[in-house]
Amino acid sequence: MKTDERPDMAVGHISLAVSDVAKEFAFFSRHGMREILNRPDFAILELRGGTHLVLRQADGPIKAGIQTPFDLMVDDIDVAYDRFNDDGLQTTPISRGSIHDHFLVTSPTGYIVPINSSHVAGPV
Repeated sequence: MKTDERPDMAVGHISLAVSDVAKEFAFFSRHGMREILNRPDFAILELRGGTHLVLRQADGPIKAGIQTPFDLMVDDIDVAYDRFNDDGLQTTPISRGSIHDHFLVTSPTGYIVPINSSHVAGPV
């Protein structure tokens, strides 16, 4: 009988090519990710559930305004919104929805990062 209520699978790694690894590392670590490895051209941060965000130096410039290929979920959308704004980052207003509340934040190197309220079911 299975006693572990967590899903059997998880996302292991997500990768993002960035124009400035140090700036993006500082951004993500200030806003709740755990440092695993921090080098000038390569960094790894950990998210809840053990997923790793791999930041690698891009081969060329990244066009500002590109959305990340992932979104992030937080337990308290209002606290997260205030924290990003207190950090001087550009955000959209919070949009209240039936499944998620969400907003967008612009990272230091110009990526648009979607932030959603959590709707996790059970232990993860």
